[in-house]
Amino acid sequence: MHPIIARGDRLALYLVVCLCLGGLLAVALSRPEGLGLFQAAAILLPLAVVYGFVCLSSWYVCRATPLRTSGATTLVTNIVGSALVAGGSWLVLGRAIAWIVARIPGFSGADTRFAASSLLLFVVGVLMYLLAIAVHYVLRGVDEARAVEQRALEVQLLAREAELKALRAQIEPHFLFNSLNSISALTTADPQGARRMCILLGEFLRETLSVGARERIPLASEIALATRFFEIEQVRFGARLRVEKSVKEEVGVVQVPPLLLQPLAENAVNHGIAHLLDGGTIRLGATRAGDTVRIVMENPVDPDRPARRSRGLGLDNVRRRLATHYGNQASVAAEAVDGQFRVTIVVPVVTG
Repeated sequence: MHPIIARGDRLALYLVVCLCLGGLLAVALSRPEGLGLFQAAAILLPLAVVYGFVCLSSWYVCRATPLRTSGATTLVTNIVGSALVAGGSWLVLGRAIAWIVARIPGFSGADTRFAASSLLLFVVGVLMYLLAIAVHYVLRGVDEARAVEQRALEVQLLAREAELKALRAQIEPHFLFNSLNSISALTTADPQGARRMCILLGEFLRETLSVGARERIPLASEIALATRFFEIEQVRFGARLRVEKSVKEEVGVVQVPPLLLQPLAENAVNHGIAHLLDGGTIRLGATRAGDTVRIVMENPVDPDRPARRSRGLGLDNVRRRLATHYGNQASVAAEAVDGQFRVTIVVPVVTG
């Protein structure tokens, strides 16, 4: 359907414009020796409205002969031909309306005086149709630009979704590989611990399945998942692994990507606690500062081991997911100072 006819507000505005053009033509054609103002208005106002619907056909002419793909000869032939036909129809309609108006008492002779301006009216009709074609080509150009922009946005969203799925897919296999190795090691040394670890691992995976398909989850749920992971690892490390949390209550509702802290938690255990004879304490904190939330995870490291995690898979995964979700509104910083490795994540406050 024609975009103007499809919407009532557009059609009403279009008819108002047609009436205004008809009024201007009536003023221009009225003269003492020819049509009077009221006679011209009686003919040209309804003629302008009827011809306005004729001009709507230019939309289909534009569709049949696109500017980019149509040859110059075809383009000129179709446009000029349709304009001449429309101009002829404008003149025929005008004479028919003038004949009807001439039958009204006080308007006799209006048809004869109207016919005297036939050539001028024919030219006006052709020019109006050409103007309608130009306007419709502009409207089609705007619609095509919007369509291209919409397709580009859809492609961008699909690429973003594909990247997020790929990044999520990196997390669970890596975690499962480490967990299964831990269970295998405990099977002989501590069968009960291996059984308990299997149960905790099953509960953890069930929880991750419920949130893994969601784009964002509350920070409180994300911290609960990290806590569950530490509980699993405490079966393996016992008293060597201690966890301290300092999370402000108001940040619990802030939405973050699911399993965002999982790679950091794994790094803290596998690259920190696992290499210390006496183990250590992993500290997890979250505070709000204005429109951002600051999440910090800190763990002790062996000072004799080089700090290579700032470019590891886990941190790289976190950086890429944050960039995909928030662009440059989020940041990740990692540093090793005085035997402690600290990762700081800053994300914007999103609660909806």
